[in-house]
Parts: sequence; C-alpha cells; structure tokens
Amino acid sequence: MYYVQRGSVPRQRHTQHRAADGSLYAEELFGVEGFSGRSSLLYHLVPPTRTHRIEPVRRISLEAADDGLHRHRLTKTGAVEAKGDIVSGRIPLYFNHDVVFGIVRPAEAMPDNRFYRNGIADEMLFVHEGTGTCRTIFGDLAYGPGDYLVLPIGTTCRLDPDEGSAQRILYLEAPSEIEPPKRYRNDYGQLLEHSPYSQRDLHAPELRDPVAAEGEFVIDVRSTDRITAYHYTHHPFDVVGWDGYLWPFRFNIADFQPITGRVHQPPPVHQTFQARNFVVCSFVPRKFDYHPLAIPAPYNHSNINSDEVIYYVAGNFMSRRGVEIASFTLHPAGIPHGPHPGTVEASIGKEATEELAVMVDTFHPLHVTEAAMDLDDDRYPYSWLPPEAGSDEAARLAERGPEAFPD
Repeated sequence: MYYVQRGSVPRQRHTQHRAADGSLYAEELFGVEGFSGRSSLLYHLVPPTRTHRIEPVRRISLEAADDGLHRHRLTKTGAVEAKGDIVSGRIPLYFNHDVVFGIVRPAEAMPDNRFYRNGIADEMLFVHEGTGTCRTIFGDLAYGPGDYLVLPIGTTCRLDPDEGSAQRILYLEAPSEIEPPKRYRNDYGQLLEHSPYSQRDLHAPELRDPVAAEGEFVIDVRSTDRITAYHYTHHPFDVVGWDGYLWPFRFNIADFQPITGRVHQPPPVHQTFQARNFVVCSFVPRKFDYHPLAIPAPYNHSNINSDEVIYYVAGNFMSRRGVEIASFTLHPAGIPHGPHPGTVEASIGKEATEELAVMVDTFHPLHVTEAAMDLDDDRYPYSWLPPEAGSDEAARLAERGPEAFPD
C-alpha cells in the first residue's frame, strides 16, 4: 500500500497536536506485526481506551459438515433471503485455518449507536448487488456493485446500505494481511507497470468531520471464539486526522485490467489479492487468445495441492454449463476438473468473454459448513458426463431432470 494523509496531523509524529481550544488530541498507533508492519497514526478527540462497560454478546464456532465424500460441490445461494446486518446476517460456507468465507444479504444497517471491529482478521467484502456506505474510523467508502472493500484487522466500522437497496455480498475473513500480490510490487511497494491495476485504482476512505457526540456507543469486538461488547460515552468516529500505510480501501473489479496471450492464460494472471495460504482472483470481460489454433476454454487441470472456489457474479462463464449466478463451485485438491461437455469446441473462434467471477484458491483443504450442505446440488460431480452417456449412472441422472446434463 502507499502513504495517505487525511485531515489534521502534526508536522512530526508523537508530538503535541492540539485543538483550537488548547486541548490535546489523543494519538493512536494503528499497526500490525507489532511495531514492524504497516501502520497509521490516528488522532482522536477522546482517547479510544475509555470504555465504561464490557459485556458478552455471543460465542462463535464453526463446525464442518461431512457427507463422507471428497467431491466437487455446487453451492447455490441465489435464493438465500436477506436477514440481519453485515455481521449478524453472515452465512459461512467454507473455512480452514487461513480463511473463512461465505455470503451475506444484510436486510438492514446496524443500529445507529453500534459498530463492529474484527480483532482477529482482515476482512474483504465483494459487493455483488446493492449500494451504500461503509463507514470506518478512517472515513467513508461509498460502495456499489463490483466493489471490493478491504478492511484491515482492528478497523472499527459499520455498513449502511442505501434505503431500498437489496444487498448481496461475498464476505471473507483472514487472520493475515489481504494485499496486492508481491510480484506486482517493487521494493518500495509501488505497483509495477505490468500489474493489472495501479495505485490510482485503490481508493482510500474520505474522512468526515469528527463526531463529537456523547451518548451510549457500542463496539462489538470479534476475538477468537466470541464477540464482546465495549461501551463508550463518546462516538468512535471522533478522528480529526490520520496518516500512514495501513487503511481500508475500495477497489472495483471493473478496474482490473486482464492479462491475455496467444494461448489460454492460467489463473495466476487473474490474481487480485494475496494473503497467507490463499489468493483472490478476478475473472473479468476480456479478449480471447489470438493464436490461430487457440482453444479459449481452459484445459483440464488437477488441483494437486489447492482447493478452488469460484463465485459466479455475471455473464456467461464459457467453461461452465448449468451454474447459476450467485452460486459457488468448489473443486477440491486431488481431483481433476475442466470445461463442461461441448464448451471446448464452442469456445473455438470466439473473440471475447463477458464472464465476471471471483475466485478464492486455498493451499490447505477447505471444510464445508452445514449451511453449504443445505445449499448443495449433489448432481454437480456428474455434470462432466456427456448427455449421450449410456452408463447406469447417466441414466439415473437423466431421471433427475435436464440440469443433470447441462447442454
């Protein structure tokens, strides 16, 4: 990330910074990796340590479901109903020690006096549908369809959907930094010329005037296995200024510049963010390969030591048949997967694709939750069988309807 300054900060760090009435602003170092990682300095009207009541909210536990099978999975979330807010409405679908992710369809904003802070993980919200404002201690991030919102660990925030705006968001939590890929950065952190996006595409929050209100304000703090409520008499968004290298940002998937070639390019060219033991990729509309004998559809490949999850956002994913928008496919390690029947020949001669999707590749196995099992289509592992297959299994699937053999 790069250096940003917002609002009023003193000329030198850790020196007196006073208001017009002579009162001293409270300085806060907001940093990761002790004192050696990225950080920012924030200046508050009131010290952020003044809590007067702490109480439990709820426990959090993730349990893996098990149907006894290691197989490809199709998780259909299109019919999931809106409920709760950006935190209480979350439906975790997949998880391991490095990441938890799923879907959330917030029906409402959090109460006006309530906020959220994830104390154990960076968060990424990919906005599939809906508009609103992500309000943070660093300022506001207006959001809309296609926006990635990346919130560093410890960011006090709330999500305020626009009135009447239906929301559909892919959420992800990671106990490591979610950041641009290192191979696209030089020694100074600047994104290189061959990177599929630049610093201009990463939008920092816009700081509003500090909120000096007094009352009862609550921050729900997430720790390892629980959420604890911290009560304050001052509003947490009382920051008069901040500067540094650690801050929330917005990046729109439409600003990702796809990398293409003479023949089909592998998924790493779509990488958008990295974290510990997983990556996030963006599949966007792009021109196809220009070798005269090119096959635009991806070749069959085995995920020998990674699990691949794709969330389908819009358009027509050229290698898939019968996968609905707002669905996830999970292709786990050790099993080959590839284009569905007919899609290879159909792709030849095509000049472009309009597909839009987000992929999460993990390098340790993922568990599926009971919620994912409830949304699972168990016919998906057989979707690579050709419609004319004469096996007993093909006949059994044919009895289950035309979706068993997408054409």
